[in-house]
Amino acid sequence: MKIAYFGLGKMGKNMVLRLLEQGIEVVAWNRSPEPVAEVVNAGASALANFDDLSKFFPEQKIIWLMLPAGKVTDQILAEIKPFLQSGDLIIDGGNAFYKDSMRRAQELSQQGIHFLDIGVSGGPGGARTGASMMVGGKRADYERILPLLQAACAPTAYGYMGQAGAGHFVKMVHNGIEYGMMQAIAEGAAVLEKSAFQLDLAEVFRVYTKRTVIDSRLVAWAQEGFAENPGLENISSTINHTGEGEWTIQAAKELGVEVPIIEQSFQVRVDSAREPENFRNKVVSMLRNKFGHHKATKE
Repeated sequence: MKIAYFGLGKMGKNMVLRLLEQGIEVVAWNRSPEPVAEVVNAGASALANFDDLSKFFPEQKIIWLMLPAGKVTDQILAEIKPFLQSGDLIIDGGNAFYKDSMRRAQELSQQGIHFLDIGVSGGPGGARTGASMMVGGKRADYERILPLLQAACAPTAYGYMGQAGAGHFVKMVHNGIEYGMMQAIAEGAAVLEKSAFQLDLAEVFRVYTKRTVIDSRLVAWAQEGFAENPGLENISSTINHTGEGEWTIQAAKELGVEVPIIEQSFQVRVDSAREPENFRNKVVSMLRNKFGHHKATKE
């Protein structure tokens, strides 16, 4: 299988490196040249201009977009549309809003262009070693890219979620759940840290990872973080957020579902900018850095 891959950020570059190792041919494009050079050195081809797509793909194209949600994705789609033809397949693997994915699928279908929206979980580390993917679109297109999914994902860590938008909807809710889980871990850690027992949090969380009910990847990342930086020195109390939690809350309201834990977790992030020293909030920042390489240190 051969694909064009647009967007070599911390997720995209790692995924391309994995795909190359798994025998997928990749033609890579990125606005800045440095990550392109890196993946070319690993075996990819560089796409200098969009009109070269026909040179690399004389027949049908599969194009994976790993771009920031919103205007950037729409802009790149508008730029490459003149070089697409009926039967080509666009995959959006970024954290797009599911309604945008539904719209894009409809717009592209008018040109006979196929579209899949894929929610990707696992962070940059997962992109490199095997991610988890949630796919929306036509089932036939999902089946068409099964070799690609098998190459990019951990074993069986992918699935068909339903019509266009379903993949990004499921990933959006995943991120909302993630907000609540991280908040619970952070609140528990703050209680432990304040106790009179002078606890070693790295040791506490090490035991928490050994067949307890709360054992999880997030708990394991917390253990790593406390082992590396017991007091979370120089970690920011301001918790950044990228949109998916808020989208989950909006969708829940539209569906008439109460989500108080996700809603309160999101509000903590909004309010965190006003709390310069808060151990609980530092734990969330540390966790976000661990799984997603999000900035966690103070300015």
